[in-house]
Amino acid sequence: MQLCNIQNNMRKLRFNHDEMTQQELAKNIGVTRQTIIAIESRKYSPTLELAFKIADVFQVPLEEIFQYKPKQ
Repeated sequence: MQLCNIQNNMRKLRFNHDEMTQQELAKNIGVTRQTIIAIESRKYSPTLELAFKIADVFQVPLEEIFQYKPKQ
């Protein structure tokens, strides 16, 4: 499976927020734990709405969580 071009810092942010679990993050934004796993492993690009929800949970700008890296 090919990785998407969107990199993220979700795992690091979860750790820095009282070691939040994938399940806790999923519950906070209304998705399944499998969705969080797929986003963190770059197998799934979140929708814009979902990206904003994640940023809201961590109280940081989108750019601090997600970075677009075009293919070389």
